[in-house]
Amino acid sequence: QFRVVQPDVVLADIDAQVVAGARHITFGDPDFFNGPAHAMRVVDALHAAHPDVTYDVTIKIEHLLQHTEHLGTLRETGCLFVTSAVESVEDRVLRLLEKGHTRADFIEVARRFREVGLALHPTFVAFTPWTGIDDYLHVMEMVEELGWIDNIAPVQYAIRLLIPPGSCLLGKDYTDRYLTVFNEDLFTWEWRHPDPRMDQLYADVNELVREAEAKQEDSRLTFYRIKSLALAAATGREAKALVSALPERRATPRLSEPWFC
Repeated sequence: QFRVVQPDVVLADIDAQVVAGARHITFGDPDFFNGPAHAMRVVDALHAAHPDVTYDVTIKIEHLLQHTEHLGTLRETGCLFVTSAVESVEDRVLRLLEKGHTRADFIEVARRFREVGLALHPTFVAFTPWTGIDDYLHVMEMVEELGWIDNIAPVQYAIRLLIPPGSCLLGKDYTDRYLTVFNEDLFTWEWRHPDPRMDQLYADVNELVREAEAKQEDSRLTFYRIKSLALAAATGREAKALVSALPERRATPRLSEPWFC
């Protein structure tokens, strides 16, 4: 169900936050381009009223493709980055998740963001019953190739698919065959991967990310430590360091806490 909050109401809220000291606004709409004309009226008004205030938004990959004409305006009105739920770079997994986009769509959006000069922050569901070790490594290789190590919080490589009651994934053989028990505390169905290495990798990556966050470890180092774990799981060999020196850090805008969508 689509509900429109009128621009004057949104702007009054932003005005109050700016008066209180805010210099950056995060729009909480889980998909900012559900109503692109309305969204652009809001950001145009925000920029006119507060030209030095920046913002970020969350937009689906499919909508970023449909409305590429607005990408330049987002950048010009102060958008620092766009968060988008990519979830996977494997078409078969994207079909099962019914994401509405393909791997090729994601790559095309990445290209257009580079052209416009906007930062894209993909989010992932790194562990699903259908994601194998090669798939997991493919995500990390693509992130590395695109130069996006700084765009993605390490916790994104530790996200496991949640299947709550009422999920559209329930009642389908490709999901139900992997379910084990319902966890009432977490309000989700637990599942077991057909490849035991993936469940062990999830436990190892989750522990590594928690440890790295506690130590405030450099996210680039954490990325390569995670990749090393995945390679070890794939080869059955002990994890080893992958780089002798970390790549140069890119000036990438980000939130102080990871955002999930």
